[in-house]
Amino acid sequence: MHHGAKSISHAIDVHTPSVARMYDWLLGGVENYRSDRKACAELLEIAPSTQVLARNNRAFLRRVVRVMAQEYRIRQFLDHGSGLPTQDNVHQIAQGIDAASRVVYIDNDPIVLAHGRTTLAANDRTAVINADMRDTEAIFAHPDVQRLIDLTQPVAALFVSVLHCLPDTGDDNDPDALVKRVAGRLPPGSLLVLCHLVSDKPSVREKVTALMQRSTHGNWGRVREQREVAAYFAGMRIIPPGLTDVVDWRPDTPPPPVERRATDWVEWGGVAQL
Repeated sequence: MHHGAKSISHAIDVHTPSVARMYDWLLGGVENYRSDRKACAELLEIAPSTQVLARNNRAFLRRVVRVMAQEYRIRQFLDHGSGLPTQDNVHQIAQGIDAASRVVYIDNDPIVLAHGRTTLAANDRTAVINADMRDTEAIFAHPDVQRLIDLTQPVAALFVSVLHCLPDTGDDNDPDALVKRVAGRLPPGSLLVLCHLVSDKPSVREKVTALMQRSTHGNWGRVREQREVAAYFAGMRIIPPGLTDVVDWRPDTPPPPVERRATDWVEWGGVAQL
């Protein structure tokens, strides 16, 4: 989930928080440093439901991959800004349904790449590639993508809790331009998964954005509003149940009642079929 311009040749910077490592800590992982934990503590001060949000988001990822594999028979997945492989990764869920499923993870956080390559070394239907998720040209030209992804067959492209890491630049690097560009590369029947941190409270949007900008030294975009995320799906056919708080997207168990929900910010999005 960390999308700066670092490459694997750079040493891991343990003093600057990484969004991927912060997410790992929020999920109870161990691949994180003091700087990440400190930033998480500050984030929890502003938005106390952040840890619940991270877990809800991971549960959404599990459900959405299962639905795409079982009901839509998708067998190839491009996971943009995948973050740290903790547990319940895309390849584990998809290959649990069909061992022939192929998954490419895209990230440029050095710890994600190192950890991912170790974890996936023995799995020849899965790869982790070092690329900025905005560099669609390089991603689709990458030998691992060409080896694993057949663009004559439907593909699932995932942007799960990553587009808030990208600033609005007003050019091809904009989140909106990125989503449209990737959608334009995929064959009919493909699915696009997108969820994003949103808040209808200006103070939460401003404070979280300021904290994350400062903590990550600019490797952050902003917390957006629902209408902005809905615009990323313009012209696409949204599959049921539509765009929603991710806890309400095809839940396995009854979703939490209003009084047990995050009030400060939520992960919001859904799935479109191309």
